[in-house]
Amino acid sequence: MSTPNLPSLTPEGSLSRYLQEIRKFPMLEPDQEYMLAKSWVEHGDTDAAHQLVTSHLRLVAKIAMGYRGYGLPVGELIAEGNVGMMQAVKRFDPERGFRLATYAMWWIRAAIQEYILRSWSLVKIGTTAAQKKLFFNLRKVKGQIQAIEEGDLSPQQVETIATRLSVSEDDVISMNRRMAAPDHSLNAPMRIDGDGEWQDWLEDDTPSQETVYAEREELDNRRRLLHQAMEGLNDREKHILVERRLRDEPKTLEELSQEYDISRERVRQIEVRAFEKLQKSMKTKALDERLGGGPA
Repeated sequence: MSTPNLPSLTPEGSLSRYLQEIRKFPMLEPDQEYMLAKSWVEHGDTDAAHQLVTSHLRLVAKIAMGYRGYGLPVGELIAEGNVGMMQAVKRFDPERGFRLATYAMWWIRAAIQEYILRSWSLVKIGTTAAQKKLFFNLRKVKGQIQAIEEGDLSPQQVETIATRLSVSEDDVISMNRRMAAPDHSLNAPMRIDGDGEWQDWLEDDTPSQETVYAEREELDNRRRLLHQAMEGLNDREKHILVERRLRDEPKTLEELSQEYDISRERVRQIEVRAFEKLQKSMKTKALDERLGGGPA
């Protein structure tokens, strides 16, 4: 979706000027928002989409301000939030009965947080939902328990933070140290005279090309077998198995029981049966390929 003439916060511009500029766009009444969203969804009206985006630029700026503590330019945070806002408008369904702002807040935060995770450190900070939650909440919780000193946390502080954020104590210690220590270039000289760099002393412990190729080929083969085996499941078995075992955040038995209007025990039985069918199919196909000399 393209939104022409969207205000931007340039390095030369000031934040106050940008905030004044976006205040020129009027807030929308519920019925106005509904009609504009309908026009975009049903007719691809880009002018309607532009009005939906610009009327929420103040919301983006407000959310972006809450992430200023990570040392990134506020203009970049706002720009990423605006991208999230456009994604929200693109996917917004006006027939669900809630306001666009309620829906868009998730997209705006997600866009800003992903940008921070990409930019804040050269080393990837968080790969799972729990790690991302820890990254974005550690400072706040440290402030709440007055753990503002530099350096390692006390065992009691670690325990308190881990309990509040539902993560392990090791994760708290690791994340706190990583957030406290800046990244260093491997090209930095080891001595003042500049003779030698840190990377010169690093051992190359990466696997050989042959090992990498073999592992990649094995992984591709497993994925192919899994895809083929999944085709042998019916739609309900496939959906339940994916939601329970192949998601980063699996759905609960209760959620799926409500979705299919069956008991939790029935969902569990379908999950177990589908997994057993999947295993059996993959083993059979793998054996057939070995005996036949390769994939069909």
